[in-house]
Amino acid sequence: MIVLAVHRDERHRFSKAPADRIRLLAGLGVEGDAHLGTTVQHRSRVARDPSQPNLRQVHLLHGELLAELAEQGYDVPPGGLGENVTTRGVDLLSLPTGARLHLGAQAIVEVTGLRNPCWQIDAYRKGVLARVVGRGADGSVVRRAGVMGVVIEGGVVHPGDPLGVVLPDSPAAPLAPV
Repeated sequence: MIVLAVHRDERHRFSKAPADRIRLLAGLGVEGDAHLGTTVQHRSRVARDPSQPNLRQVHLLHGELLAELAEQGYDVPPGGLGENVTTRGVDLLSLPTGARLHLGAQAIVEVTGLRNPCWQIDAYRKGVLARVVGRGADGSVVRRAGVMGVVIEGGVVHPGDPLGVVLPDSPAAPLAPV
């Protein structure tokens, strides 16, 4: 399990630029990223209630999804869907709420929930939204656009850094959109 790529953007744009490293700041998020802060920074959520806690400090996406999209004819590079960290070798979507991801030498991100895919994905690449959100056999919504988390312990994260997973004590709650 590794960190495939890291990204940040100081402005509110959909995609994030690749970086040779990012610095995670405890309780805040990614240094130099538009979503840094203790309270919500996503514009739609700020419009509803700017005092909400920021449970979306870091967006992580499994690189396997990008490979799957490429096989389906959609060229989406790491950072293209707005993630801060692209991973390889860990099934992020199957993690429970509260799982802790150890990134590099010291950074720890606690998973708070699923990213809720929005219309901006199709504005970025038409047809991709239907590939990252769908319906399960029981009719439930299936979200596959990565997970969100908060920074528990800060540190610098580079592409190629190891990634470890520590699961919370049982019973663990399944991921829900945040």
